[in-house]
Amino acid sequence: MSASLPNSDAATKAPATELPADLLAAAPAPKPRHQDLEIKDAQVIFNSIWRDLESSFGRDQLRFPKEIILLGGAPGSGKGTNTNFIIKARGLTCPPVVVSSLLETPEMRRLKDAGHMVGDREVLGILFKHLLDPSFRDGVILDGFPRTQVQVECLKLLVDRMHALRREFYPTPLRAYFRQPTVHIMALFVDEKTSVERQMKRGLEIKQHNEDVRRTGLGELMEERSTDYDLDLAKRRYQVFKEQTWDALQSLREIFHYHLVNAQGSLGEVEQNILRELQYQSSLELDPRTHDRLRAIPVANDIIVHARQELVKRLDSYEYEHAELLAQMVVFIEFKIMPIVLRHAISGLALVNSEDPLLDDPMAIAILIDVFSERGFHAAVDLHRIDVPESFDLKTGKITCYVKKVFSIQIRFQGSEIRRG
Repeated sequence: MSASLPNSDAATKAPATELPADLLAAAPAPKPRHQDLEIKDAQVIFNSIWRDLESSFGRDQLRFPKEIILLGGAPGSGKGTNTNFIIKARGLTCPPVVVSSLLETPEMRRLKDAGHMVGDREVLGILFKHLLDPSFRDGVILDGFPRTQVQVECLKLLVDRMHALRREFYPTPLRAYFRQPTVHIMALFVDEKTSVERQMKRGLEIKQHNEDVRRTGLGELMEERSTDYDLDLAKRRYQVFKEQTWDALQSLREIFHYHLVNAQGSLGEVEQNILRELQYQSSLELDPRTHDRLRAIPVANDIIVHARQELVKRLDSYEYEHAELLAQMVVFIEFKIMPIVLRHAISGLALVNSEDPLLDDPMAIAILIDVFSERGFHAAVDLHRIDVPESFDLKTGKITCYVKKVFSIQIRFQGSEIRRG
């Protein structure tokens, strides 16, 4: 059963980062479609959870995150290392939800202590309830979800309900709380060799750290995993990932925004791969009505693609068609502005006020801005009109003024960082 999104809200997949051929060959292939029995089980479980949520919170309080990022990756792929970077890249303000940690809550411990199994019903119930926390309203990262086919199907059903709630409350004053939901799948991929090497390296580092803590009494002990010391167990963890989490994420790639990130390289390389995958795409994230309203305004990326070429054309045209004015402006910049700019080299910001009549010509101002742009500065010009008293009629009390024009020129550039010892 696939998620039945509204026509105008249908998710469009974001292009995934291309991986090297050897990594693509190593990437696990998706398994066949899931059995009807699993889907029916998911429907039963989801409907039970939803009834509980409505009963506990009320339908108008089922306010889930605007954005849900499903973070998955093999052991050693760098999920923990890169989570904070993803949070910053997406402008989120809440910590990630590590689904396995939810099973350590008092509620889950009481369930286990009573001898009950912690299955999909329990995991999904506590997760969906947790997502109603207002701190997740703008977005949240789910680390380690979904892991099973039932969880996959229940996620689809949840997104269906989120769309239904949005349609239901859109005509009401509560519309701001039921926004266009966005789901991103962020899969950090490394091959088995890299995964095992990183697991073993982590194990040695944790072991050395704990030995230092025990010897000195300084610091806190870190959790030691048996899989980080045993080569066969490390390989087994990778296989379990491929058979469970990887397949679960792959089954969602045709429905939600899918990002396959090459996590094989250095930290800096992986961060750049993540940034490329998470570039803002308003058509995927805005409410369709909002997107249509803004369509007439061009996107910055579209404007700047050929900005350099257009700048060069304009400067050459000044030389061909306004050579005298260009020469005058170059002299003005060189002797009137640059001495002030040089004195502000540390701050990277210079403000110059000028009454030079040269600036009365709009073309001169355009030339000034383009010349600074070509030299790597950012220039802006504002015109201030000031009424200055010129004469006073003693009989009538009338004050005659003339308009004084002052051009305020702001020059911004990369300042200098001074080290203080």
